[in-house]
Amino acid sequence: MSDMFRITLPDGSVREVAPGTTPADIAAAIGPGLAKVAIAARVDGELRDIGRAFDGDAALALVTTRDEADALEMARHDYAHVLAEAVQRLYPGTQITFGPSTDDGFYYDFAPAAERGPFTDEDLPAIEEAMRDIIRADKPLRREVWDRATLISRWRQQGETFKAEWAADLPGDEPLSVYWSGDDWLDMCRGPHLASTGKLAADAFKLTRVSGAYWRGDQNNAMLSRIYGTGWLNKKQLDAHLTMLEEAAKRDHRRIGQEMDLFHLQSEAQGSVFWHPKGYVIYRALEDYMRRAIKGAGYQEIKTPQLMDVRQWEQSGHWGKYAENMFAVPDIVPDGEGAAPKVAADAGWMAMKPMNCPAHIMVFRQGIKSYRDLPLRFYENGCCHRNEAHGALHGIMRVRQFTQDDAHIFCRDDQVVDEVRAFCALIDRIYGDFGFKYSVKLALRPEKRFGSDADWDKAEGELRDAVTAAGLATEAYGWEELPGEGAFYAPKLEWHLTDAIGRTWQVGTLQADRVLPERLDASYVGEDGARHRPVMLHRAIFGTYERFMGILIEEYAGRFPLWLAPVQAVVATIVSDADDYANAVAARLVAAGIRVETDLRNEKINYKVREHSLAKVPNLVVVGKREAEEGTVALRQLGSDRQQMMPLDDLLAKLGRDAMPPDLARA
Repeated sequence: MSDMFRITLPDGSVREVAPGTTPADIAAAIGPGLAKVAIAARVDGELRDIGRAFDGDAALALVTTRDEADALEMARHDYAHVLAEAVQRLYPGTQITFGPSTDDGFYYDFAPAAERGPFTDEDLPAIEEAMRDIIRADKPLRREVWDRATLISRWRQQGETFKAEWAADLPGDEPLSVYWSGDDWLDMCRGPHLASTGKLAADAFKLTRVSGAYWRGDQNNAMLSRIYGTGWLNKKQLDAHLTMLEEAAKRDHRRIGQEMDLFHLQSEAQGSVFWHPKGYVIYRALEDYMRRAIKGAGYQEIKTPQLMDVRQWEQSGHWGKYAENMFAVPDIVPDGEGAAPKVAADAGWMAMKPMNCPAHIMVFRQGIKSYRDLPLRFYENGCCHRNEAHGALHGIMRVRQFTQDDAHIFCRDDQVVDEVRAFCALIDRIYGDFGFKYSVKLALRPEKRFGSDADWDKAEGELRDAVTAAGLATEAYGWEELPGEGAFYAPKLEWHLTDAIGRTWQVGTLQADRVLPERLDASYVGEDGARHRPVMLHRAIFGTYERFMGILIEEYAGRFPLWLAPVQAVVATIVSDADDYANAVAARLVAAGIRVETDLRNEKINYKVREHSLAKVPNLVVVGKREAEEGTVALRQLGSDRQQMMPLDDLLAKLGRDAMPPDLARA
C-alpha cells in the first residue's frame, strides 16, 4: 500500500488510489452523475485537466459545469485553440503564436503566409464553420510534456518560428507541455483544457473582429493578425451577450458625444479631451455636485503643481514603478532670441504628476500637526498625466490627461475604521444619486510591495472591519477578496458599478497606506509628545471625471437626468407670430436657472419635435399664437408622446423642481 496516493476530498474523506489514477476516475467512482458533469479538477488548489493523473498525495476538488467561472475560463481557452486549428486547416502556411481567454471570450494571434496577407473580417464566417466542424468531431484534448530541445526542433521544422522563439525564452526549469487535438494537431500550452472539443457548444461562440497586433506587444516586432471571438457555455448565454453588445454599440460614448456635440479628440493632442460648451456644462455640473458633497463631509479643497522634481517621485517609489508611464521634462535653457532650446549639462528633471498623493503629503507637512488636528481631509480636482500607449487609448474612458476627484485623509490609527465607514456612507449616497448599484471588493497585498507584513495585516484588517461595520461585506453587495491585486503601497477597497445593460465598471477606490507617510516623512505630534506617522487614506469616487462622464453617457444613452442635461429645454414656435412670446418664455426660464435654447426657424413643428428628440433634449416647450394669447405652453417631454398644456408659471415651477440636483433636492 505504500505505493498508493492519498487523495483528500472536500468533505475530509480520503481515498487511496494507484498511480495513474485521474480525477475523472474518482468522479466515476463516486457516481455516474458526477462523472457526467465533472469537467476539471483543483488539485492542491491548482486547476488541472480532469484526465491528468495524480503525481502524489493531494487535496482534490472536482470542478463541474455548475462552477461557471472555471467552466467559462476553460471553454474560452479551448475555443482559442480550436480557432488556431481551424485557421491552420483553412490556410496552410499560417504560423500560430498564442491566444488566451478574455473576460468575455478569447483571441488568437496569427502570422499569415506572405502570399495570403492579413486576415480580414470577411474571413470570419469560413473560420467559424471550420471551428464547428472541429467541435462536432469531438477530438480528444490530450496533454504531453516534451523535452525543450525536441519541441523547439519540431517548431522549427514546421516553420513555426514564433513558437520556437517563445519556447526558447520560457524559464529553463518550466515543463513545456503541449496539447494534442486528436492525433493531427498540437499547440504549446500550460492548460488546463476540457477532455475533448465536443465538450464545447458549437452554437455558443462567435468570431467578432480582426485587428493588428505586434508580436509580444512590441511595435518593433512583426505585425500579426489577431482574431477575436466571444465564447460561452450555451447559446442562450451567447445570445444575451450579443444583445448586450448591440445595446452597448448604440450607447457608445464616442458616437453619442459627437451627436450631442459634447467633446472631441484629435491626434494633435493624443489622449486629451477637447470639451465643447455642452459637454463642459455636464463636467461643471459634476464638479459642483462633488464640491458640495466633499464640503459637507468635512474636506478642504487644495490645488497642487503639475510638475515636480523627479527626485520626489524616486523617494515616493513611483518613479521605480511607473517611470515608463510618466512624462519627464528636462531643465531647458534658452540660448538667445529665436535659438533652439538646449538641455543644460547639469539639468535636473521634472515629471508631470501621474497622481496627486505625494503633493498632498507636501501640503500636510507644512507646519506642525497635532493629534488634535486629525483627521485632515484634503481634496483636489487634480489634473494628472500618464503616458498610455496609443493603442490602449479609448475615447474619454482611457486617456493621457485626466482629472481625478482625488482626496487623502490623514488620520490616527484609532480613526481609520470610522473614516472608512464614513466614506462608505458618502460613496453609497453619491452612487445612489446617479442610479448605480455596486459591489465592493478588497484587493489584498501584491507579491512585490513596500512595507512590513505587520502593516499590511493591520491595513487589510481595518478595511475588512470597516466594510463589515458598514454592512457591505455581504453577498448582496458582491463582497469578495482579491488576493495579490492591491497597490504596491496599500490594500485597496474597490467599488464596481453595474450599469443599465449589466456591464460592470471599477470606479471608486480607497487605500489604507502606511508606506508613503514613512517614505515622505509625514508625521504628527501625538498626545504623548512624540512624533507618529499618520495613516493616509487615498480615496476617489468618480475616479476620473473623463471616465465617469463616459460611463454616464453610456448609462443614460445620452438621455441625462434633467440636472445634468446640457440643454434642459428648447422653446420652439409653431408660427412666427409667436416669436416674441417664445423669447419671453425663454427669458423667464433662464431667470429660473434653466439651460434653454429657442428654435424660431420657419419649419413645421413635427420636424422640430423629431430633431430635438434625436438631440435628446429633455423638454420641448411648444408655443403658438394661442399660447401667446393665453400665457400658456405645450410641454413635450423626451420619451413621451403626450403633450401637456399648462400656464407658464406652472412650467417654471415644474422644471425648477425637476432640474434640481439630487443632493439639493434632498436638502
